[in-house]
Amino acid sequence: MNTQTDNYNGWTNYATWRINLEIFDGWNEGKINAEYAQEFAELVALPPQDNTLAHGYVLAFLADVNWHEIAEAVNGAWQEIEDPENEDLQMMGQTIN
Repeated sequence: MNTQTDNYNGWTNYATWRINLEIFDGWNEGKINAEYAQEFAELVALPPQDNTLAHGYVLAFLADVNWHEIAEAVNGAWQEIEDPENEDLQMMGQTIN
């Protein structure tokens, strides 16, 4: 159950913040959707053997992540990069693409 007090550093919860920080911060592979974000994070975070205690803990942690929020954040960052009017991304009079 998410309530206003469950927020963590501006994110839905700690799990969402932590996965975004550890896996998607600085993402440079393009836009994503929530399903891709979840699949990619599972690939990165899950131990190779699925019958371990660690595997269960990772799955429980990932179950709390708001994947739509992560996808929106990644895609929002890419929208800023693709925006030719973004003054922060202009260098010496030329827009960085």
